[in-house]
Amino acid sequence: MSNDKTITIRRARPQDRATLDRLAGRDSTDLPDDDFLIAEVAGEVWAAIGLRTDALVADPFRPSGEVAELLRMRVDPAGNRTVLARPRLPLLRRRLVRRAVVGPAS
Repeated sequence: MSNDKTITIRRARPQDRATLDRLAGRDSTDLPDDDFLIAEVAGEVWAAIGLRTDALVADPFRPSGEVAELLRMRVDPAGNRTVLARPRLPLLRRRLVRRAVVGPAS
């Protein structure tokens, strides 16, 4: 996947059902009764994952493997809840570590 495309991960809304059904049809699978996270690339749905079932559907006509992995990383395996609402502590921690290794910004 090229680096110039924006990836958005969000909860599916009721109006996304037709899009999810179309995606599942392309992936030759049936969607379970579940709430889903959707991965959009440049505004188009490439993959989705069930929050309780971990059922994954992805567009086989797109290079959606990396996007599917991002979705898997966003689901907390311990509680099957989305990780999207967690604080941004890991990002802050990375910045602090980078500063400690590289030195303070001038």
